[in-house]
Amino acid sequence: MGVAETLEYIHNVKWQGMKPGLERTRELLAALGNPEKSLKFVHIAGTNGKGSTAAYMAAVLQKAGYRTGLYTSPYILCFNERMQVDGELISDGELIRITDEIRPHADAMKDSPTEFELITALAMKFFLDKKCDIVVLEVGMGGELDSTNVIDTPAAAVITAIGMDHVRELGPGLADIAEAKAGIIKKGGDVVIYGGEPEVENVIEGRCARHGARLYRTDFSRIRSVEYGLGGIRFGFEPYGEISVPLLGSYQPKNAALAITALELLREKGCKISDTDIVEGLGAVRWPGRFEVLGNGPVFILDGAHNPQGMEATADSLRQYFGGRKITFIVGVMADKDVDTMLGHIAPLAESFFAVRPDYYRAMDAGTLAEKLSVFGVPVSAFDVLRDGVSGAIGRAGEDGVVCAVGSLYFSGEIRAAYKCSV
Repeated sequence: MGVAETLEYIHNVKWQGMKPGLERTRELLAALGNPEKSLKFVHIAGTNGKGSTAAYMAAVLQKAGYRTGLYTSPYILCFNERMQVDGELISDGELIRITDEIRPHADAMKDSPTEFELITALAMKFFLDKKCDIVVLEVGMGGELDSTNVIDTPAAAVITAIGMDHVRELGPGLADIAEAKAGIIKKGGDVVIYGGEPEVENVIEGRCARHGARLYRTDFSRIRSVEYGLGGIRFGFEPYGEISVPLLGSYQPKNAALAITALELLREKGCKISDTDIVEGLGAVRWPGRFEVLGNGPVFILDGAHNPQGMEATADSLRQYFGGRKITFIVGVMADKDVDTMLGHIAPLAESFFAVRPDYYRAMDAGTLAEKLSVFGVPVSAFDVLRDGVSGAIGRAGEDGVVCAVGSLYFSGEIRAAYKCSV
């Protein structure tokens, strides 16, 4: 198969849908010789901040000299982003080769794997073939029944901020969601948490107690004198002095603090990670689509916030950088999200809304979204062609304005491409 045929196979409708359980992933990995058994992991779950925390940790581990795998989802520009080693994406050739190896096993399974399960097995084989020293493994959704949870006890289980998302699959309450995320905690493991939510912490504490796992909380009081700029964020962090990160969201110092806490734990367990590795690794991180400035004149921000907690964080970041200035929003959302609550967080900042539909089967129609936006009393336009919405928003904002494209990670690549065509 060529790469187009390979991707067509991976995305084939026969793998579509969500089916709980780890049995299919285990069966597929067993057919491949259980590559996950020969790998060391940092396992990361949570509602928001998983990707940036994973990127921080991978950047530092790479800086420290470890051959570091990184598994994340979804991708922004190309599928190959989902699995990389030392910042290098899986090549088309490697993707084709490993898929060809997996294909007969997947096709022979009576209970077909889901697409994510297929990709997870592919990634495990890739990381083993590349002789990774450690793999930073981001959960797809939930934790306990996510296909990444086939691994044995990781070097560290990291749980980022938890909020109300994927309620239909994990809900209905915050404690239920926390219980699903805490499913990555295994017997005798070490667990690092973002914390801050008593209901969530109680669930995690209980899981740790039942499994004899050690719990480490992130101490945000170590953060000092945060300075925000569109070129990056600078903050003090004891005992490392000043740290600069290129990621811009107002929440990034806390995500970095969580990553540092987990890295310090790995260091206690024997990983050779210097203070310089931490400072320079954090400064070198790259993570597109998260409060990312694509350009100026107007300032154009792309942010993948896709749930109420994430949208609230976006609003906080916009206030941090632009004070009381009004924002021209391009909004595209998935229909199965808590859309009304999400929109309520950004509506007070809006000068106008441009509703678009991401090119994804779960996406809400632009007209339906426009109806929801119309209650906020500011101009609303709906665009069936996303590129037209981007052009319209740029024109509306003017050279001195601010545009923020927000609502889904799934349209990040489309927004980026449309922006390049519009400036």
